[in-house]
Amino acid sequence: MQNNMLNPDIKELLHEGTVIPAHPLALNESRQLDERRQRALTRYYMDAGAGGVAVGVHTTQFEIRDKDIDLLEPVLRIAAEEVEKAKLSRPFIKVAGICGPTEQAVTEAKLATDLGYDLGLVSMGGLQDWSEKELIDRVREIASIIPVFGFYLQPSVGGRVLSYEFWEEFAEIPGVIAIKIAPFNRYQTLDVVRAVCHSSRRDDIVLYTGNDDNIIADLLTTYNINVNGKIISKGIAGGLLGHWSVWTKSAVELLEEIKQARKDKGRIPAELLSRNVEVTDANAAFFDAKHQFRGCIAGIHEVLRRQGLLEGCWCLDPDEELSQGQMEEIDRVYKDYPHLHDDDFVNERISKWLS
Repeated sequence: MQNNMLNPDIKELLHEGTVIPAHPLALNESRQLDERRQRALTRYYMDAGAGGVAVGVHTTQFEIRDKDIDLLEPVLRIAAEEVEKAKLSRPFIKVAGICGPTEQAVTEAKLATDLGYDLGLVSMGGLQDWSEKELIDRVREIASIIPVFGFYLQPSVGGRVLSYEFWEEFAEIPGVIAIKIAPFNRYQTLDVVRAVCHSSRRDDIVLYTGNDDNIIADLLTTYNINVNGKIISKGIAGGLLGHWSVWTKSAVELLEEIKQARKDKGRIPAELLSRNVEVTDANAAFFDAKHQFRGCIAGIHEVLRRQGLLEGCWCLDPDEELSQGQMEEIDRVYKDYPHLHDDDFVNERISKWLS
């Protein structure tokens, strides 16, 4: 059965703004799924106060879709089962990553719907030779099956540059509910915000940051866009971030602090802007910005390994590992910014999550 309607409680939470970690993939030394630790990660995110999880996305490793690996259904199912078992007394947003050509993307959208996912995060990655019209037609088909969370993925990890006109047309698709802006580029971020503000659906679409290099500033900024002589104000409500798959409890507290600052219009604490730089510095270490993000997934895994949530920082691709000097950079940001991590929170609860 097709279901492209969003639950009202989920929609309200999405528009209010929340923390949605991009869910990593727990592997053992043989690079096989470690189901116990995969479930522990989902439990961690729920207990940390996250408002949802995004599964089957870049942080979960796109290779889970390879025929000889075939982990897309298991990882989607495991996360959905853990959310169901938790019986939370609050809404919790389940986002499924959707990739590939139209036939594959439609199949993945139907799987996500069958497993009870609320939205599909639709990647344009790997479709470099497609026209923008073809990409729009693909999104229309997906949106007929599941509400769409758009995704502007940075080119250095498989995305592509998309025009302002693309986002104008994208925003008019009825099933588009949200857009994750993650080009790691201020000009391209502004393209999306302007396109949404000019759209007839501007009030229906909520914006989320995926710009892990500028998280706090994105969340503090109100964009005032002139639309035919009228100023339309639009902010970025929350984040769907690989960076928030680690130190998640602190991220939840940070977003609440930012929301309070947003209520105090014109009174943004300078300390938050300083912390934006600290968070960006930590992200540079985790994501391996020095080497064009080559070690970004391994870097996330390394932080989770230090906390005991993962056994190691193995990825499905044996060549995907920490870059030279990345371990030392993670050591440095741990030392420099002890107020950003949530190690104490994890230490108190990890035995329960792993049980």
